Amino acid sequence: MSNPFENSDRSYDVLVNDEGQHSLWPTGTTVPAGWRTVLADRSREECLAHVEAHWTDMRPRSLRAATA
Repeated sequence: MSNPFENSDRSYDVLVNDEGQHSLWPTGTTVPAGWRTVLADRSREECLAHVEAHWTDMRPRSLRAATA
């Protein structure tokens, strides 16, 4: 059985939570509470590129604010 989070042959969504953290999620899978879709139904490579371009600070939003 292959890992659905690492299958380059399927479509993915990029999810973001309130802390600004990003996650790849298999398209068609229920989005967990507290997360929203910001990019939908794309290749794994496109989703990874989006995450790399938009999630440049890995710290949660609340930690960034507390240390600003």
